[in-house]
Amino acid sequence: MASRYVDIEAADGGRFSAYMTGPPGHKVPGVVVIQEIFGINSFVREFAERLASIGYLAVVPDLFWRQQPGIDITDKSEAEWNQAFKLYQGFDEALGIADLAAAIDFVRGQADCTGKVGCAGFCLGGMLAYVTAARTDVDCGVGYYGVGIEGALDEAANISKPLMLHIAGNDSYCAAEAQARIAQGLGGHPQVTLHSYAGMEHAFARIGGEHFDTQAAARADGRTLEFLNAHLT
Repeated sequence: MASRYVDIEAADGGRFSAYMTGPPGHKVPGVVVIQEIFGINSFVREFAERLASIGYLAVVPDLFWRQQPGIDITDKSEAEWNQAFKLYQGFDEALGIADLAAAIDFVRGQADCTGKVGCAGFCLGGMLAYVTAARTDVDCGVGYYGVGIEGALDEAANISKPLMLHIAGNDSYCAAEAQARIAQGLGGHPQVTLHSYAGMEHAFARIGGEHFDTQAAARADGRTLEFLNAHLT
């Protein structure tokens, strides 16, 4: 795969970096991969590379650039968790969505992109994938265990393109009541597909994480790839 960091122009000025990877010499659909609270770390880069290996141009924008550019941390230490939560608390969602819209436009403008662009995000990125589906012209979106969706169900009326959400049944950041609200608010939406994973904790698809589950992650990833192929190729 051809991988490198690129610069993207923000709508309100300034430039932010993004990790880009894709099959060289091929015109392919694009996917904007939306980070967790740990920045552009090895997990999201590897997910992007997996997408590239099956024929997608994947771009992972740095959404924390306004606070501290170049965040690349893990979930392995208390200090990193503290840093990640501080960045999360300081994150401006509206500006983040504007940056994702800029990233979508950037990918569409690449000579080796077909013009079809989806998004896929985890945790913070799962929530942002949901909002991106409501506020931008992304062609489809996938969210893994998004945090806070139950508080943004009024956005659902604006979703006009396909969206898939993976919900962890035992998610400590999305309690049973919140999951019920999501099911009630989105279950009948013609563009939304919900998948629940019974007994799974938050971040069950984060390879190497405390709650990683091989079978559930493989099931979710398989559904994601099938969904992206259906709507982008």
